[in-house]
Amino acid sequence: GIKNVEVDLSNQVVRILGSTPVKTMTEALEQTGRKARLIGQGVPEDFLISAAVSEFKGPEIFGVVRLAQVNMELARIEANFSGLSPGKHSWSINEFGDLTRGAASTGKVFNPLNEEKTKEPLGDLGTLDANEKGEAFYTGVKEKLRVADLIGRAIVVYATEDKSEHGIAAAVVARSAGVGENYKKLCTCDGTTIWEASDKDFVASKF
Repeated sequence: GIKNVEVDLSNQVVRILGSTPVKTMTEALEQTGRKARLIGQGVPEDFLISAAVSEFKGPEIFGVVRLAQVNMELARIEANFSGLSPGKHSWSINEFGDLTRGAASTGKVFNPLNEEKTKEPLGDLGTLDANEKGEAFYTGVKEKLRVADLIGRAIVVYATEDKSEHGIAAAVVARSAGVGENYKKLCTCDGTTIWEASDKDFVASKF
């Protein structure tokens, strides 16, 4: 739920303390008639790196995965994908962010705790359930996961629930702005005004 809301009119920023999914909060804010964009999340006063993001930019599978440190033993994960085949898909955090051969060069599933083979590796994120449109949404938490340890690694999505084959899509995990660390109005990549951008502005070109 929502615990607290602060509005900073001078910077056009709303700070929300709570555990409600980002998608739900964004949709609620946009009901006021204004555009809303996530520009930071996490608990920056407690962690050096409190948030990370991984962007899948096609050409077939698109998506965004956001990770935020809740406390030293718990991380929150939110994801949305499109372009998947309907059905269940395994996904994981893999050792390396090397995408020279796509998912095939990302190594094994991240497992810093050296869990026994009978237990799932820390980087095993379970399964995504894609609907008939090929869209999948996920919101959950992962115990013992440290966001700071994931920077430079990769998130991989597999064709089915089976991880024995190489994944069908992969994206590098990058540091993301924490709360209060990003007040920019323009995207430096293409000059797009964030508040006037549409969903199409956040999709990589297929050409």
